[in-house]
Amino acid sequence: MAKLILLRHLKSQWNLENRYSGWTDVPLAQVGIKDAQKRAKQVFATNIDEVFTSPLFRNMDTVARIFREGSKKYPIFIHRDGGKTQWWGDYFHGPAKHIPVYVTWKLNERYYGKLEGVNKKESKQEYSPAKIHFWRRSYDVAPPGGESLQDVYHRAIYFYSRYIKKDLEKGKNILIVSSHNPLRALVKRIEDISDVDIGSVEIDYGGILEYEFGRSGKVKNKIFSLR
Repeated sequence: MAKLILLRHLKSQWNLENRYSGWTDVPLAQVGIKDAQKRAKQVFATNIDEVFTSPLFRNMDTVARIFREGSKKYPIFIHRDGGKTQWWGDYFHGPAKHIPVYVTWKLNERYYGKLEGVNKKESKQEYSPAKIHFWRRSYDVAPPGGESLQDVYHRAIYFYSRYIKKDLEKGKNILIVSSHNPLRALVKRIEDISDVDIGSVEIDYGGILEYEFGRSGKVKNKIFSLR
């Protein structure tokens, strides 16, 4: 059976400061970096064939750090937006010491528009707690100038269906390292969660979800780790 592992990036500095990160590039916090070894041990209990992530630094840095802590192979970052990647196929033939890490903006965190960089507590004072909760947890309503979860779903699932799902059907074990909302979008699709119920789905920093897929491409088993 193929396995799909979803890993939310380690805690970033803006997560620590309780700010909306969105598409803003912020570094990992020291408290997050310290968790890399524990996460790596769980991730690499599976023989990973491919990794997918976004170009946001906190996601790519999480990939690099867990490889350093838990794998004897090395990540090779390959951007997969608008270009051909067949050239890399020959590079990974034979007893490869490297694992391809495909990078796409379609796995970026939700863009928060006017909320980017704003402290979450302060945003409730400006807009009201009810409105902030509605923007954050509704499926199809976006904050001012930003994206809704539905927007994230469309881009993330397009990429998942075009690339990742096909590789799972080939029996490959795949790791996706991304931010909260792209992962929630993937969980919504994989588990067929309703537009309403997805509002209560949470994945903590460094949280891991594992899915085992049968030959039919359907989920056979689901495992929660380090929520």
